[in-house]
Amino acid sequence: MKALLPLMGEARSSVREGFLEALHRSLEEPASYEDALTLSTARGSEVLLLLSAALAVKRRTSGDLITYSRKVFTPLTNLCRNRCTYCGFRRELGEAGAGFMGLEEAMKLVKLGERLGAKEVLVSTGERPEEAYGEARAMLKSLGYSSTVEYVRVFEERVLEEAANMMPHTNIGVLSKSEMAELKPLNASMGLMLEVASGRLMGRGMPHERSPSKHPEARLRMIREAGELRIPFTTGVLIGIGETWEERIRSLMEIRRLHEEHGHIQEVIVQGFRPEPGTPMEGLKPPTPMEVAKTVALARLIFHGEVSVQAPPNLSPEALDLLLLSGLQDWGGVSPLTPDYVNPRYPWPKIPELKAATEAQGFKLRERLPIYPRYVRLGGSFIPEPLKERIYRLTDEEGLVKEELQGGP
Repeated sequence: MKALLPLMGEARSSVREGFLEALHRSLEEPASYEDALTLSTARGSEVLLLLSAALAVKRRTSGDLITYSRKVFTPLTNLCRNRCTYCGFRRELGEAGAGFMGLEEAMKLVKLGERLGAKEVLVSTGERPEEAYGEARAMLKSLGYSSTVEYVRVFEERVLEEAANMMPHTNIGVLSKSEMAELKPLNASMGLMLEVASGRLMGRGMPHERSPSKHPEARLRMIREAGELRIPFTTGVLIGIGETWEERIRSLMEIRRLHEEHGHIQEVIVQGFRPEPGTPMEGLKPPTPMEVAKTVALARLIFHGEVSVQAPPNLSPEALDLLLLSGLQDWGGVSPLTPDYVNPRYPWPKIPELKAATEAQGFKLRERLPIYPRYVRLGGSFIPEPLKERIYRLTDEEGLVKEELQGGP
């Protein structure tokens, strides 16, 4: 980092001494809350230093490797008990397309995705609609199920029975510890976005006012209990919905604290808000590419090499180069078949295009499973017994998908 300063010429005088001291400390060890807050104020030439430091940490801990997971997205229901004011996924009863996806339709996606080389089934739902709507309970009952969680479990059992290489990653909202224990044997990993560890956004007129399970305590509890169950876990922050930089950093610090306790956080997603037409927040401007890149860089300096930092490429298609130079380690799940049902106006890039963009910045793109290489290598109770054979059959000694199997069975 010191070697960069002479190259900056006159710009050196615009770098604050306190900022530089915080950056030096964060290069050597994971950033403290106070240092991360200082770094979040980066301006002008300081932004270049921040991104360069994050990239240096990334290269020191994972070299030139950038990963992604080839997946299909199966939204088993778009009904939800929460009413987040930015959500374009949720549907009201009676709206066109509202309801439950049939299991036969979902399995067709799984099997076609497998033929296209996918290994991950992202299992997604609105959260517990049967607790808010009698009609949703009636829909489930007509299908032969008592709850959304039961519907998900039966679907995931079918995935393992009928597909040779596919494995579920469940992200269906806040679950109890017993529900996670029930689903663990069927899942390579599970997930829940923390979004923001601030109850302020639950207040009147705020995005989570009518979304009880978005309370940080409920989400942090589930993330902690997933660690107690030794479930490789994905979480992250949603930026641009009215939170402050202090709240963003506090959220990342809460995730780090839980990872330090249980060692189970495999990736942290930095997801930029994108306005969806017809929602109360449709007129709100999304975060700029630089704001997303700064958050990625801060996450990299907060977690160093312990946890992968991801940003969805479809939400920042104009800024892939910038994200790669900000310490990004992973592009997340990319589907050759299904759209991003949460952000349907933002298609995933074609995988060859993503590969070309990654390699253009000097990185190497490799496919991973929904369970991260670190946990493949650790093995033990992080890998459910029913999935061990397929996980080890598909991966090499690094825990990545074998090169000869990338993009195909």
